[in-house]
Amino acid sequence: MHAFNKNRDMRSIRNIAIIAHVDHGKTTLVDKILKQCELFKDHQAMGELIMDSNDLERERGITIFSKNVSVNYKGTKINIIDTPGHADFGGEVERVLNMADGVLLLVDAFEGPMPQTRFVLQKALQMGLPAIVVVNKVDKPNCTPEETHEAVFDLFFKLDATEKQLGFPVIYGSSKNGWMSTDWKKPTTDIMPLLDTIVSYFPEAKETPGTPQMQITSIDYSSYTGKIAVGRLLRGTLKEGMPISVVRRDGKIDKSRIKELYTFEGLGRKRTDEVRAGDICAIFGIEKFEIGDTVADYENPEGLKPIDIDEPTMNMLFTINNSPFFGKEGKFVTSRHVRERLILETEKNLALRVEETASPDALLVYGRGILHLAILIETMRREGYELQVGQPKVIMKDIDGVKCEPYETLTIDTPAESSSKAIDIVTQHKGDLVMIEPRGDYQHLEFNIPSRGLIGIRNQMLTATAGEAIIAHRFREYEPFKGNIPGRNSGVLISMEKGVGTAYSIDKLQDRGRFFVDPGQEIYAGQIIGEHIRPDDLVINITKAKQLTNMRASGSDTAVKLAPKIDFSLEEALEYIQEDEYVEATPKSIRMRKIFLDENERKRREKMVAAE
Repeated sequence: MHAFNKNRDMRSIRNIAIIAHVDHGKTTLVDKILKQCELFKDHQAMGELIMDSNDLERERGITIFSKNVSVNYKGTKINIIDTPGHADFGGEVERVLNMADGVLLLVDAFEGPMPQTRFVLQKALQMGLPAIVVVNKVDKPNCTPEETHEAVFDLFFKLDATEKQLGFPVIYGSSKNGWMSTDWKKPTTDIMPLLDTIVSYFPEAKETPGTPQMQITSIDYSSYTGKIAVGRLLRGTLKEGMPISVVRRDGKIDKSRIKELYTFEGLGRKRTDEVRAGDICAIFGIEKFEIGDTVADYENPEGLKPIDIDEPTMNMLFTINNSPFFGKEGKFVTSRHVRERLILETEKNLALRVEETASPDALLVYGRGILHLAILIETMRREGYELQVGQPKVIMKDIDGVKCEPYETLTIDTPAESSSKAIDIVTQHKGDLVMIEPRGDYQHLEFNIPSRGLIGIRNQMLTATAGEAIIAHRFREYEPFKGNIPGRNSGVLISMEKGVGTAYSIDKLQDRGRFFVDPGQEIYAGQIIGEHIRPDDLVINITKAKQLTNMRASGSDTAVKLAPKIDFSLEEALEYIQEDEYVEATPKSIRMRKIFLDENERKRREKMVAAE
């Protein structure tokens, strides 16, 4: 370990961030880089998609939390920082780019640059970072690598890239098959051309002398040592056991000491006694700190400019589960549990804010979009929490006396035959069509739409296009309020009784709508069990069993034929509910319910609202 520190001068460092749209092969490429640099010895099992470390990321195939991996290639240390591709995780992205000296933009040779990559790329170009473009999946049929290259060049140009940034090198290849080349028609046998380009094109991490300065860009947790500060050392050196100052966001200074110091090696961390400027490291032992704080010199602390974080655009009410099935499935069910977990989340999830409400059992949680908040709820229910959440609401702002709301750019790629349906749906949600262009068999549509209009649009869109539409959106800016947007067209079927649904009752009521529950499933009064065919709500009893008699009649005893129930994902449920409804999320179930379970109570409330 000590030998490594003495020889540190001999090896240079490259810090690179990888940008890619969901499912363009970023994680697979990182796997191959690790393999190429022989990080995995022959006896070690090589898992697939090692960067997507939590279950949620693996299931959804998206990166939520940025992570660090480091490889050693021909004497150069390459720190690879994975970035989230989704605009809802904008808070993560900016912090990550602060650690990088260059970005690797990964683009699918068939799909071309997507809206989500644009968001991260724009931030990178504004920060003056150079880029290498990797056109991936060139082995796919019907792909157009040259056209993709041109589309990427146009995108750089639109995003005001400098002349130097426009001179980006392009590497073609297939990360799945493990090859990269400067010419897509000439496949190679490995990804060395990419690694060579990284070393030659990206600048070496500067080793700036002076007093130490490191901005904390992410937080890790260890059950043994507590919070771990991770960041890139911009200046000076840090040593184990050294006293330091932590300069807070508000300018306050806390004195502390480094207990242990680690650098990243492979997928893990390696303990070291000294880190020099330019490297990314992890510090154990600092007690009080937040993301954006600066680790600085003990005697003469100098703080760095705190990181700007994008404002939240949506909020949701989080409350304890008070349904009749409370506590049946979860371990953490009290308001104290939910509050502590949310406060802990705000420490590392920068774009999230939590506010108290008049009720001690409920909290208002602000986030960057439905996906951002849904990931948080999904993570909590997997950890054993039970909670209920209300309808997502967008945050309004008063700008120069005008009521304004957040707007997003929505892009939809849909088969040509269903493009008119897609335009119709978005227009109903107050979206304006900005651009339409054919791309092969698909139509590429671009809209300007209020964030409110996005709630519930995905379900309608996938139904109208038989599941073929590719939908993406990103936050644009605040613009004047656009008036009322119609909600759900149909009412819901509400359970009258607590009990078990029977096939006999569901069969008899099938003409009233489509069901969200199966026979044999436990339900409670006030639970939403289906969608009504009419716009009003209907209370029904599906717990009745068939009266048994000795008589058998050939006409009436026909076999029950039930339509399959509709299964909702968490996001779909959040988009589906209205103001007077909750989504109940527990480790095993996602249910929808009316806030007031009692039918008479609901009617009383409606009269009160009507009277006002």
